[in-house]
Amino acid sequence: MLTILLNILLPPLSVFLNHGISAKFGISLLLTLVGWLPGVIYAFVVNK
Repeated sequence: MLTILLNILLPPLSVFLNHGISAKFGISLLLTLVGWLPGVIYAFVVNK
C-alpha cells in the first residue's frame, strides 16, 4: 500500500527505496522532472 502511494506522489523516492541509487533512480528522476505522469508510469513498471 505504501509503495503504491509513493509511486503516485513521489515516484523517484519510491524507486530509490526499492533499488537505491542506480540508473533506474536516475531515469525515474528525469522522467518525473519532464512530466509527472511519465515518472509515475515508470515507477509502477519498475516496482511491480
